[in-house]
Parts: sequence; C-alpha cells; structure tokens
Amino acid sequence: MSQQDERPRVDQADLQWCHESVQGVSRTFALTVDVLDEPMSSYICLGYLVCRIADTVEDASHIPPAEQATLLRTYDAVLDPEDETTAESFVDSVEPHLPDEDAMTDDWAVVRDSPRVLRTFQSLPEDVQRAIVPPARELVQGMAEFVERYEDDGGLRIQTRSELEEYCYYAAGTVGNLITNLVTRHDVAADRRRRLYDTAEEFGLLLQLVNISKDVYDDYTAEDNVYLPAEWLQDAGVPQEEVLDDEHEASAASVVRRTAEFAGSFLDDAQTYLETVPLRDGNTLEAWAIPFLLAVGTLRELLARPEDALSATGVKISRQEVLAVVTEMSSGGDREALGELREDISAGPYHRTPSSAD
Repeated sequence: MSQQDERPRVDQADLQWCHESVQGVSRTFALTVDVLDEPMSSYICLGYLVCRIADTVEDASHIPPAEQATLLRTYDAVLDPEDETTAESFVDSVEPHLPDEDAMTDDWAVVRDSPRVLRTFQSLPEDVQRAIVPPARELVQGMAEFVERYEDDGGLRIQTRSELEEYCYYAAGTVGNLITNLVTRHDVAADRRRRLYDTAEEFGLLLQLVNISKDVYDDYTAEDNVYLPAEWLQDAGVPQEEVLDDEHEASAASVVRRTAEFAGSFLDDAQTYLETVPLRDGNTLEAWAIPFLLAVGTLRELLARPEDALSATGVKISRQEVLAVVTEMSSGGDREALGELREDISAGPYHRTPSSAD
C-alpha cells in the first residue's frame, strides 16, 4: 500500500471526528480536504483545525478584547513544544465564553473540544508537526497582536493598506507557508523551493483579500470589524464607522472595488504557486486550484457589483458555477489549463462546455 493510500496512524475515531468537524466549520475548506488524498488530506485537516481554534476566538465579539488576547496567548503556549501549558487549561480559560449547549455552533464545539484536536494532531508524524506548528503559532501571535492593538476600539479598524496586508499575512499568508512546509518536507530542487516560498504568502493573501472584499457587511455587523482601510475610506469621504450607511453606498463601494483590485494584484503569484506546488503525499492540484478559481469568479462579481458587499445581499458565485469549476478540476484539469480557466472565469460565469463524450 502506498503512502498516499494510508491515513496517519492515529486514533481513527478522533481522526474521523476531525474530518467531520471541518465539514461543519467551513464548507469551502472542507471541499479542499475532500479532494486531497491521504495522508495530505488529514495533515491539512488537522492543520486547519489548529488554526481555526484561534480564528474563532479572534472573531468572538462577545469576548472583551483584553480577554481575547489572553486566550490567544494561552493557546499559543499550548502549541509551544517547550511550554507545559495544556489544552485542558486553555479550555478552562475559554469555558466562561462558550455558548450554552443549545446555542453551540460547530466553530465553538471545536474550541470546546480542542484537547481532542490537539491530541490527534500530536499523533501525526513529527516532521508534519514541525511543518505546521511554526506558521500556526505565527498566526495566533499575529491575531493576539491585532486584538491588543485595537483593544480600545472594540473591533478591528484597519488603518492603512500596509496594515491590511500585515493582517492578511497573519490570517492567511502563514497558512500558505504551512502548506508549503508540508509539501516540501522531502527533496525539492532549490529553485523550485525558492519559487514556492516566494509565492506561498501571496496565494494566502489573495484568498484572504477576496474574503475581506466580499464580507464587509458580515464582518461589521457580526464581528464589529472593519478591514477596509481607513485611509482608503477617507479618500472616498466615508467615515469608517459609517461604512454601511446608505448615504455612502457609492463611495464605500468604490473602496470595496479598490480592495478587490488589490486582491487581484496577487493572482499571478498565486497561479505561479499552483503551477509549482509538488503533487505527492496525497497533495492534489484541484485542492488548491478550486479555491483559486472560485476566488477569480468572486473577484469578477465583486468588480461588477461592489455595492452588494455592503448589504446582506452579499457577493457570491452561483452553485452552478461552483459545481462546474469543481467538475472541471476533478475530471483532469491540469497546470497547463490554469491560465485559460482563469481567463474564462474572469470573463463570465463558468460552465463546462459539453464534450462529445457527454
């Protein structure tokens, strides 16, 4: 049996629970995990859950910022191999902030059961843990730093383009490095390795900036965060606290467009990353090409109707297009086709052209 056919030698009930948990907390990332083969599917699943625990705490507007930062620092200590802080002590600290059982969400269930996540993670091969822990800790530390930076504001209030890029690095650029650490654990030519690390962060920044551009309404109403930079809003005559006011819709939409265009500046590097990433240990092109191509489609919709990001309407691509992209990549889409697929999706909603076999 090949390495790709084997799941990591961990408790299978715990591992299955982790895979099911990813399905609950992120349909988008669950899609990535589903189209990876083993063992990479489980490596990425566990790496994602380790990061998601911190993300849930950082997004929790019901927790005072100072307490959020303390919880994140505690969780960072749990991840530190040299620290004796336990996952159980982290859960004890977070317990007063957990929802009641009848209001428990999938995200908070993962936080509550973080000892199970970390026990499963610590059963993975040591080289896998070494690949995941440093970027995961950098993510946690960056989130704690941002929460502390805006402690007096309640939620995050990004001020400049450079600060936006800094936040996106911590939230997603680190994840790009995490993925790259995993896929370069074995021999990789020096020029290929350099090209991967030169573009890994940009791959993460693209995806994060697309989310920030399309989720302005939800980020503000649900989490009290404004990621559209204050300097860009000021250029458009929009006070940051009034980003969703009807009277500023056209001006705020111009900033959504500007943010989406900033996201688009990372498309070339992200494509280079996909054209370079090794496909072994269960890694597959479709796992990363699908979110890339869906981001391309979302950018198309954002640039066409940026005002939708400022209301509950939201910005999204159709399920039909998602299915078409997934079907295309899962039925033999290769690196050489990425550029053409990107152009097609940028031009309009993507629908697979029936072949003669169809």
